[in-house]
Amino acid sequence: MNPVLSRPAPAPESLIAALEAQCALHTDCSDVHAAFAAPGAPGFVLLHTMGTPETYARRHVPNAVFLPHRLITAERMAEWPGETLFVVYCSGPHCNAAEQAALALARLGRPVKIMLGGIMGWEFEGFAFAHGA
Repeated sequence: MNPVLSRPAPAPESLIAALEAQCALHTDCSDVHAAFAAPGAPGFVLLHTMGTPETYARRHVPNAVFLPHRLITAERMAEWPGETLFVVYCSGPHCNAAEQAALALARLGRPVKIMLGGIMGWEFEGFAFAHGA
């Protein structure tokens, strides 16, 4: 049997619910780039959630704060108001640091979105990186 047809497509209302949830969880590199390019504050804090200070210094998304997922604690997050939206990213689809950071933030009751693609997605889009601490 044709593998595409082996399972029926979901009912439209089921698909809408699933995709609305997925779109609430994720943003992408293009949208993050556009938010920082627009006048005014972007409305979120971008977190670089993996690696070491050395890998962060080598290249990171401009405006990102270095905060590895393992260091996300209530004490550390007290630096920002409770309603602050965080956007987290890691190196790309082969890395789960963004998901681990999102989970840690959600457990602290913090709003969070994951930037799909991470560093690899940013590079694919042709956006510039920042360098240094």
